[in-house]
Amino acid sequence: MAQFKKTIFWYILLILPAIVLGDCTCDPEDEDRNKKEALKYKMAALASILVASSIGVIIPVLGKAIPALSPERNLFFIVKAFAAGVILSTGFIHVLPDAYESLTSPCLAEHPWGDFPFSGFIAMVSALATLMVDTYANSYYSKKNLKNGVVVAQSGDEGGVVHPHSHGSGSMMVDSESELLRYRVISQVLELGIIVHSVIIGIALGASESPKTIKPLVAALTFHQFFEGLGLGGCIAQAKLKSRTIAIMALFFSLTTPIGIGIGLGITNVYDENSPTALIVEGVFNSASAGILIYMALVDFLAADFMNPRMQGNGKLQLGANISLLLGAGLMSMLAKWA
Repeated sequence: MAQFKKTIFWYILLILPAIVLGDCTCDPEDEDRNKKEALKYKMAALASILVASSIGVIIPVLGKAIPALSPERNLFFIVKAFAAGVILSTGFIHVLPDAYESLTSPCLAEHPWGDFPFSGFIAMVSALATLMVDTYANSYYSKKNLKNGVVVAQSGDEGGVVHPHSHGSGSMMVDSESELLRYRVISQVLELGIIVHSVIIGIALGASESPKTIKPLVAALTFHQFFEGLGLGGCIAQAKLKSRTIAIMALFFSLTTPIGIGIGLGITNVYDENSPTALIVEGVFNSASAGILIYMALVDFLAADFMNPRMQGNGKLQLGANISLLLGAGLMSMLAKWA
């Protein structure tokens, strides 16, 4: 009897690792595949995401039509804080974990993918690259505007009435122009970060043939894109771009996920989410996107707005912005249960 128990003990000890690792396979998952039913949900997702994305990105840019949403109003700070929480949560809760899962998959070779935390490294490099782009772009335009300001001041100095380039109003004009250009850089970089992971989400959804997988994603991704649209729309509104540029950026954002779904539909029969190529591409792009989104949320949204003298001197606005921030981050984090 003792020998029998000893044998059972060693048997369990030997097969336990196999049981624990049993789910970590590269075989296609045994899903309830139903191509016809899945197509219905994909079409519903495509339509709802397109509408939600469009509404989300348009709301903040309607400052002229809806005065309460103007960047000069306190409500705009609160809406932007909510959007910042959404974008921060997207980077930390949605995109970065997906990137980690892709780049640590057992379907990839142990070397080099198992030797180094590539997802975190790529996200860090992406955030630093965003900082450098942000810094150099603003530095370049600031120097350019300052130079132009000096030329204008000197050209009017013929009668000795206009004083040198250190004139207060000229300095304020340059600062205002520099801030405007900074918002334009922010809006473009943010759109790039959002678009990258939106395409990947769309392709994954479009390539799936499991109604059970797609069904909960329809509502989750609809809210996801709506909230992200709010954040992007807020940046676009502050950038004060031309109507044509606003329309192009809004349209581009709105169509990104539906286009991804369309690509996924086209490659359904050949797409394998567990193939090394798919995992590496998804992991690298998601990691880069996460770095951009996290940097933008913390630096260009939260640090810039929460340290703004207008918010610092208004206790009610501070409280409202903090609550809005937590609400945005919390709601977006909850969506991770379904998407």
